[in-house]
Amino acid sequence: MLMRIIFISVGVASTLALAGCGAASVPETDAAAAAGEGATPYPLSVENCDAEVTIEQAPERAVSLNQSATEIMIQLGLAERMAGTSYETDPIPSDIADVYESIPLLTDGLLKHETLLEAQPDFVYSSFASFLTAENAGERAELHELGVPTYLSEFDCTYHEAVEGGATFEMLFDEIETIAEIFDVPDAGEELVAEQQAVIDEGLEIAEQIESTQSLVWFYSTAASSSTPSVAGPGGLPQTVTEMLGAENVFSDASTKWPEVSWDEVAARNPDVIVLADLTRGYPGDTAEEKIEFLKSDPLTSTMDAVVNDRFIVVPGQYMDPSIHSVHALPTVAQGLIDLEVK
Repeated sequence: MLMRIIFISVGVASTLALAGCGAASVPETDAAAAAGEGATPYPLSVENCDAEVTIEQAPERAVSLNQSATEIMIQLGLAERMAGTSYETDPIPSDIADVYESIPLLTDGLLKHETLLEAQPDFVYSSFASFLTAENAGERAELHELGVPTYLSEFDCTYHEAVEGGATFEMLFDEIETIAEIFDVPDAGEELVAEQQAVIDEGLEIAEQIESTQSLVWFYSTAASSSTPSVAGPGGLPQTVTEMLGAENVFSDASTKWPEVSWDEVAARNPDVIVLADLTRGYPGDTAEEKIEFLKSDPLTSTMDAVVNDRFIVVPGQYMDPSIHSVHALPTVAQGLIDLEVK
């Protein structure tokens, strides 16, 4: 039987999605960029996740707590204004690898409060609420009292709960533009948003060729102690992408963004297509190959229609997380649904 599995990598997706509109470029981190554009009025007050954050001047020793935050800053040309980063979980895109490696890696895992303070940061940026806790980098209020402003992605103001009104790509664009304003590089923010919008536009154009409403399950990972799957529920970007493609997420009625469900539930809901996150963290069952092997060998899941007919779309894990890579989920999954379309 011919395997009907759609694989795509970050590098390939970037090339395909931006073909015809110019490849994305990394702004140069020269002296002019470091100095800013003189457009941001300081002190700057920003409302962020129910906190008012004041930035007295353009940060010069920023620390990012995770890879997606780091990549946004690199794409804005801010690498020279970073004192460090942490928690790299995915392959670094080749076009920014050299710049990324120039930023000090403060720790291989989650950044702890003491290590963060040793870097003497003047700004802390995180995509995840769980990283800004007393157990990790420190609570936001504590850092603010120490004179260190923070920014937390609006996608994760309350850890793991669905975003009120649903996550949108406009939220990602707002985040990019806010970080650009904080660092006084608004032109770089506008350019990056335009590149992201071009990918979305291409995805919507591809989606016009989808002829039927297909049901999906977005399979991210399994619990460390069992094979219990973590899947996309409502309120996250996978749900938004599903809706933009005119498809149905079989777990849109869940109570959290990433519920842990049972395979009995997945089989009962019988999705037409399974979207698999190809993760590189090194945990058991993380890779797409391991996921497919399990689905085909388990007595229950091996009988599912999507598994029997190899209706899998494999994407990098970054496509399911709020990041500058998430826009690529739209054209990738759209093309996958066309190629695997259930008649």
